[in-house]
Amino acid sequence: MSRNTEKNIKKHNDKLHKEQAKVKNAAILRKEKLKEIVRKFNENNPPKD
Repeated sequence: MSRNTEKNIKKHNDKLHKEQAKVKNAAILRKEKLKEIVRKFNENNPPKD
């Protein structure tokens, strides 16, 4: 009997996609936090001409 049954393949793919989504969401959150930090920094330190 093969280990690569439909059930096992689906379970593996679901797990893989869940992990990929978690990584993607973490990256998006990091970018949003960085934008917020930059925005606050720029408000507190106006450009000097």
